[in-house]
Amino acid sequence: MLRTYSVPGIVGDYIGVKSLNLHYMQRLIRRFGLIFLFVAMMPFGSHAVAATAVVTDVRVGEHAQSTRFVLELDRQVKFSVFMLANPYRVVIDLPEVGWRLPPRPLPSNTGLLNQFRYGLFKAGTSRIVLDVKGTSAVEKTFLLGPKGGAGYRLVVDLTAVSPQTFMARVGQPPLRVTSVGASSTQARGGPAPKGMLTPPSNAQAPVLNSRVPAVQVMKASTPRKRKKRPLIVLDPGHGGVDPGTHGRSGIYEKHITLSAAREFKAMLEKSGRYRVLLTRNRDIFIRLRDRISIARDAGADLFISLHADAIKNRKIRGLSVYTLSERASDKEAAGLAEKENKSDLIAGIDLSDKTPEVANILIDLTQRESMNQSARFAEGLVKELARKTKLLRNTHRFAGFVVLKAPDVPSVLIELGFLSNRRDERALTQKPYRAKLGRAIVEAVNSYFTRIEEAIRK
Repeated sequence: MLRTYSVPGIVGDYIGVKSLNLHYMQRLIRRFGLIFLFVAMMPFGSHAVAATAVVTDVRVGEHAQSTRFVLELDRQVKFSVFMLANPYRVVIDLPEVGWRLPPRPLPSNTGLLNQFRYGLFKAGTSRIVLDVKGTSAVEKTFLLGPKGGAGYRLVVDLTAVSPQTFMARVGQPPLRVTSVGASSTQARGGPAPKGMLTPPSNAQAPVLNSRVPAVQVMKASTPRKRKKRPLIVLDPGHGGVDPGTHGRSGIYEKHITLSAAREFKAMLEKSGRYRVLLTRNRDIFIRLRDRISIARDAGADLFISLHADAIKNRKIRGLSVYTLSERASDKEAAGLAEKENKSDLIAGIDLSDKTPEVANILIDLTQRESMNQSARFAEGLVKELARKTKLLRNTHRFAGFVVLKAPDVPSVLIELGFLSNRRDERALTQKPYRAKLGRAIVEAVNSYFTRIEEAIRK
């Protein structure tokens, strides 16, 4: 049973509909649960304007030796399917679509499917990532037309194969289906059957090892060396196909962090002392390294990443602040960093060719200075937050978060609270509480830059 909250602040931001009758919104929340309102109302919001189709249902079933994944849509779409290893995943790419799913839990732990995630991967592309059991490969995929009251159906059949067969298919061109009735098959040990649509020989494999142009970034209004006001980059954690963790009511971390970032941005700008840029301003996936690039390319003076954690012990609550360290301050911090740094894997990106850069970054003197500045800001931030809310013990912590590794930008990561804790989750869904956190952040930022200005004058 989902617990429900009336949180029009977050819902209004997410679906982009300010003219909805509040009584109607609250009635939907009471009847179906908060998570349904996020999903069901999305196609009507400003963020779904670009969507040409709407997903209306998802089904998973076992058929003989295969597992069938079915996506129902209100119109025809082109799509492609490919596979990734470490961990084993099947990825489905679609044009940007809206989501209006029935108010029931998503299918999971059925046949060869563990679970799946969905969301906006980048502008114009929605992505579904299937976490499969072992070496489960795509046997066949096709698109069916409307029939018997059902809409268009995108079908992907999975079958168990040997590890050698699976790895042989990883990195191959995607299986593409462009019309109703056409299908694409990966036959074991042989070519696709006659009459089936095969991948074009010149198609590029969607192994996204190079940087993906995630979003259009608003450049600083003046060059870095001539800027008058400091530039602060706020980074709402997760987004799109990477929802982050979820609360006891079903609310996603990505929605909490985006709402908080928008509000903190408005408060910082209202002071008149800063320019503020968000790494994302809608529900879209951005790679971890691209978040750093956005800050560095814009000439950021301070980078603040926003997150909300969830753990098994539901009694633990409180806010914490992280800065970069070669070694995490405790096992809990190390585990959290490891979990967060897997975001690119969740989104269906192959990072197998990436080499560790931490050692090279940390020996650089510029990085050392940035780490010192980050620690100074974190200490002031903890003092301000202590006046506003409950903090986790040892509030200032150290971990190897990827988003904190910009070599020349002081960076901190704020865990706003635990969505696994009833009190923290309820607080984070309330705009007055987020505003209280925002005031603490503004005060800490003011103190940080005041000290810098005084040091320059000396």
